[in-house]
Amino acid sequence: MTKKITTHIPKIPSKKMFSLLITLPLLASCSGNYTFESNVTPDNAEQYFSASKVKIFKDESEFNSAFQYIGLVEGDDCQKKSHLAPPDAINARTQARQAAFLQQANAVIFTSCVDIETKHCIAQVVCYGKSYRLGAPYKEMEQ
Repeated sequence: MTKKITTHIPKIPSKKMFSLLITLPLLASCSGNYTFESNVTPDNAEQYFSASKVKIFKDESEFNSAFQYIGLVEGDDCQKKSHLAPPDAINARTQARQAAFLQQANAVIFTSCVDIETKHCIAQVVCYGKSYRLGAPYKEMEQ
């Protein structure tokens, strides 16, 4: 006598089946081998983040170490067209901190930020500062 073997396949409700059919292709698309290309190189990234390596101080009395005056720095932000964002002193100060980093400074004291009129910009702000190289706290600077 032969016994008939039957398998029981559960019936999936149509809503669950629809959800399953939608979800599976989405999950499968996440497993692809994608590449990413960027114009950010290590050199560009270092320049972009260089401002974060230059600390802002109010005046020289805040320095807790020996220091060396490096030079003057400036940065500007220009509104080139009327539909673009107005100039911002924060952007100008960031640009000045990047300039200080290029001078191998690690500190800056801003002396002023001024709005100026120019033929090339609808509005422009320029920030001026003094750049310094600070030594380790409470140690003499090496020349």
